[in-house]
Amino acid sequence: MTGSHRTFPASSLLLALLLAGCAATPSPLDRSPAASLAERPRIAVYTQTQGWRHDSIPVAVDVVRELAAEAGYDAVHSEDPALFTDATLAGFDAVAFVNTTGPILDPAQRAAFERYVRAGGGFLGVHSAADTGYDWPWYGELVGAWFESHPPGLQASSVRFEAGRELPGAADWRITDELYNYRRNPRPFADVIATVDERMYDGGTMGEDHPIAWCHARFGGRAWYTGLGHDRTIYADPRFRTHLLRGLRHATGQADDC
Repeated sequence: MTGSHRTFPASSLLLALLLAGCAATPSPLDRSPAASLAERPRIAVYTQTQGWRHDSIPVAVDVVRELAAEAGYDAVHSEDPALFTDATLAGFDAVAFVNTTGPILDPAQRAAFERYVRAGGGFLGVHSAADTGYDWPWYGELVGAWFESHPPGLQASSVRFEAGRELPGAADWRITDELYNYRRNPRPFADVIATVDERMYDGGTMGEDHPIAWCHARFGGRAWYTGLGHDRTIYADPRFRTHLLRGLRHATGQADDC
């Protein structure tokens, strides 16, 4: 990978961030518009798991890094929960939870992340970000809907984008992935980006309206989520990569439309 994208071991993350100048960088939460234009957006890619661990995580991290480079962003990958302090989070425009699972972060770290989002920090969730933090009610609202179940194996469906949120080249997009059922329909709580068609596969439980991607700004910062991203091969699909890039741009505040 190219030079500006770094992966830090847990023991050296904070030191590396300080050496990179994060301590001297103004918080993305209170930057002036002029300062924001002058600085490269920074994204923390977080992949800690306390439950199922997807074998697609290394591929997903590489793709997020590549997309960040394409957009002119700096990306830092970590599984160190020490990332979640007020001082360290202030060095990032958005935090991406990429296939996280389980009861991650302690109460102080969770509180720091809540303050970060409420002050304007961005959140991007990929796939099992919705299978994370069931004992953290605020996070459930941030991600929009928690995982309930999924059909057996990988199944195929079309992905239909909502009017006004169409993805170029994806009018007839069919994907094969693990298609989550959610504990609630997020539509009353978020702006739905895309849905899947349960008539095309077995095991869907949400009916005619089955959102698979959505966004909202209910807590001060921008939140964007996609339920796609279980299978390694989907990360090679240029339409999925465009979908993720749109999410990165939205979560970092570089694009209004999600």
